[in-house]
Amino acid sequence: MAQASENKRAITVGVFLFIGLAIFLLGVFTLGSQKKAFVKSFSLNVVFNDIQGLKVGNNVWFSGVKIGTIKKIQFYGSSQVQVFLSIEEEAHRYIHKDSKAGISSDGLIGNKIVVIDGGSPKFPFVEDGDKLMVNTTLSTDDIMKTLQVNNKNLVDITSDFRILARNLVDGKGTAGALLADQRVADNFKQIVENLRNTTAAADKMANDLKVFTEKLNTEGGLADRILTDTVVFARLQNSVNELQKTAVSAATLTENLNKASAKLTQTDNAAGLLLNDQPTANQVKSIMKNLDSSSKKLDENLEALQHNFLLRGFFKKKAEQQEQLNNKQN
Repeated sequence: MAQASENKRAITVGVFLFIGLAIFLLGVFTLGSQKKAFVKSFSLNVVFNDIQGLKVGNNVWFSGVKIGTIKKIQFYGSSQVQVFLSIEEEAHRYIHKDSKAGISSDGLIGNKIVVIDGGSPKFPFVEDGDKLMVNTTLSTDDIMKTLQVNNKNLVDITSDFRILARNLVDGKGTAGALLADQRVADNFKQIVENLRNTTAAADKMANDLKVFTEKLNTEGGLADRILTDTVVFARLQNSVNELQKTAVSAATLTENLNKASAKLTQTDNAAGLLLNDQPTANQVKSIMKNLDSSSKKLDENLEALQHNFLLRGFFKKKAEQQEQLNNKQN
């Protein structure tokens, strides 16, 4: 009886041990399956300036699919960090030597992950131990920092716009005065009206000038003949040449008159002596008076001679001859 109880207890313990071992093995295989611990893999590495909180065990993604995990992290050079990746062998035929690795997040607030792009098919596939290039695209943290800066700028712009709007309402500045001061607004309207009138006048002048030029281009018109008829143009050119000659002659005449008038102001010639020397002018006046007096006396003497009985016949005969000559001419 005691023996049977002992055997039953041993069997019960054996069953529990078997169940516990089965659960343990199942858990190991389950965790190994999730961590890909029993999958054949190869190693890649990438050197980052900043790993942004990456940890050993974080996932590696390719095209949105988990293909490995981070196995080791160590410092590299003076300030960089080298990250070793364990990649499933199945993904080997998708990753080329020009592929790049970058750091991202599993969602906005999830764990950090390493994301690998496929690269170009022109390059061969990676080999175990190859180093990948770093993808310099913005990370989620960089995007969040940029959003924070943009948000700050937006707040500053909003604050400035609020101050600007208040100044406009209070009539401060030129724009505020334009909006709040009726006189300024009226003046601005007048300026706009003046500009409109000026523009209309300029447009009218342009149209008039267009009409004028069209008239100039009318076939057979004076302007058209001047511009196109070589005969008319030659005549005009000859007329211009003649006018130039006339102008030269007039200039010569003017020069001669200037010289003559200059002589009249000098005393080295007769006219200038008469005009400028008073004694000579007085003598000429005296001579003219004497001549006038002499001519009167001569007339008187001739009159007396006509009445002299010795010459009366001569003058009578001469008068008759003059009368006959006048009759013949009439």
